[in-house]
Amino acid sequence: MQLSISTKAFKPKSQKRFSTLVTAALMTTLVLMGCGKKDEAGMQGGAMPAMPVGVITLQATTAPISAETVAQTEGAKEVEIRPRVGGILLKKMFEEGEPIKAGQTMFLVDPTPFQIALTNAKAQLAQQEARVVQTQREAIRLEGLLATQSISKREADNATSDNSMARAALAQYEAGVREAQLNLSYTTVTSPLSGIAGRFELSEGALVNANSSLLTKVSQISPIWVRFSLSDSELALLGGHLSPARVKDVSLILPDGKEYAAKGQLNFAASSIDPQLGTQQLRATFANDDKTLLPGQFVRIRVTTGTRKGVFLLPQTAVLTGDQGKFVFVVEKTPDGKAVAAIRPIVEGGWQGKDWVVLEGLKAGEQVIADNLIKLRPGASVVPHPYSETPPPSAKSAGK
Repeated sequence: MQLSISTKAFKPKSQKRFSTLVTAALMTTLVLMGCGKKDEAGMQGGAMPAMPVGVITLQATTAPISAETVAQTEGAKEVEIRPRVGGILLKKMFEEGEPIKAGQTMFLVDPTPFQIALTNAKAQLAQQEARVVQTQREAIRLEGLLATQSISKREADNATSDNSMARAALAQYEAGVREAQLNLSYTTVTSPLSGIAGRFELSEGALVNANSSLLTKVSQISPIWVRFSLSDSELALLGGHLSPARVKDVSLILPDGKEYAAKGQLNFAASSIDPQLGTQQLRATFANDDKTLLPGQFVRIRVTTGTRKGVFLLPQTAVLTGDQGKFVFVVEKTPDGKAVAAIRPIVEGGWQGKDWVVLEGLKAGEQVIADNLIKLRPGASVVPHPYSETPPPSAKSAGK
């Protein structure tokens, strides 16, 4: 540092005073520069204070081999109720959304046209029956005349043929009567199974067409089916493609997070992988006597194929995700005995409840850091204490 000061303009008395001021200023500058270097050296030589962290001491345990996924319920049997004859829909005879028994009457189509058709068919049948009697009587009479050679053989044969044709027509009219009776019975629309009735799609008085007009649906919900699928990676965790024989347990988790009381059974497993979705289609059946489950609900399914020994369970907060996959922070000791944080890559095996299942990368007895992970860096000094989901007051204050 250089100072260039001209003294030509000052008088002798002022020069002495000015020299004193310059000397004081130089000394002050040197003192401040020295203090700055000492502070900088202190900052470089100091270290960040050790961070308190909650740790979990690992203990090997046994965990189920399972996978969990979203699923949707559906009726074990679902039928569309359609009229088998056309006409005016006179009456709805059930309550929407209420239980229906097999054979219960649900709708009534105007039966009048079919009653008339049945009466007409019966009249035609009676007329033909009289025709059969007449031709049979004529055939018998001509056979007697043929025996006395009073008529030709041709006339007798014609009489026999007329009787045979009358009997054939009689069978046709009998079929017509049965058809008319069947159509009349179809005016009463019944449920083919027991279940829950759906919404009435039309209204009373509407014109319905045979076999095409949708009236409502009936779903059998006890038992109820649950349809879901698993990806290739999920199937790999379970040991490969599933079949009813390989699955040990099927559990259902309700929308509120509670587990359904009854256990299910896998009743369908696709023999191939869906090429568009890359998943195996699966279906399970559950008892549903109390009608807790309804068709169309979104639930979660947990499929278990066995158990795995020697694994570790870690809370969700302890497991982080990086470019190379999942990892955790563990506590390691330096040569001088200090506790520091270190990164440890792991191989996870899915979820068990709220915890990660760790398959590889850790050893029993190691301490895994489960909180203050955002502030941690590899090599940072830490002060471990037992982890709890509710940190102690000292840890809270230290983290602020």
